[in-house]
Amino acid sequence: MSRVIVVTSGKGGVGKSTCTASIGTALAEAGNRVLLIDADVGLNNLDVLIGVNDKVIYDMADVIDGRCRIKQALVTSDEVPNLFIMPSQHAYTSEDIGMKNFRILIDRLREGFDFILIDCPAGIERGFHRAVAPATEAIVVTTPHISSLRDADKVLGILAGYKLDSINLVVNRIRGDMVLSGEMMGADEIGKLLRSRPIGVVPEDDNIHVYSELGRLSSSDYKARRAFNCIADNIISGRRRIYDPTVEFRGVVGRIKMMIKRA
Repeated sequence: MSRVIVVTSGKGGVGKSTCTASIGTALAEAGNRVLLIDADVGLNNLDVLIGVNDKVIYDMADVIDGRCRIKQALVTSDEVPNLFIMPSQHAYTSEDIGMKNFRILIDRLREGFDFILIDCPAGIERGFHRAVAPATEAIVVTTPHISSLRDADKVLGILAGYKLDSINLVVNRIRGDMVLSGEMMGADEIGKLLRSRPIGVVPEDDNIHVYSELGRLSSSDYKARRAFNCIADNIISGRRRIYDPTVEFRGVVGRIKMMIKRA
């Protein structure tokens, strides 16, 4: 039976969908059979991030309405054979897919995968509760910015009311140079503030922004990718090996890098 992990955030613009796609890719590359489900009905973009939008014929709404079988709506990644996605429907509104139908759909899918990652709509409205209802675990994505931390705190409080096996925190877009200079809170400080120990830290990385704009997450090596690999390993093993974004800015060479970055 698969582990069903909802990836959520208190607000939009924190990189939640990119985190969902990247963590799912890393889990699949580790040999797991992984399904990504886009629960952001009407605004879905996971198929674009994975680079399979041109392969989509059927979607979640077609399955729920009985217009196709589950297998017909599953799209396979060209680069990672173990990675599948079930897109949602652009034409649907959030109210068109009820919590009961969504839960039934997830239950039907659980035997076929090791992990199911649900990309949750931002905010705490009906779409949030629909996405969380069938989950066994949750990951809350935040950035070090105050507004994001406040919203993440609200979401963590709401998730505490659900019967979840675990609720974890991912801190996205950390700048190691600013953490060292005291201009940005580090992951440990954020974890204490939110009373939630981070399962992962993702550094600010121009590469991931470029790949996201191009509509495909690259398989090449870059800082954020290494961080997502750490997160996937932590999810699988139960460890908490956290990527340290400050390492590259330590020592003589690191200080030179910091000066160049701030020039």
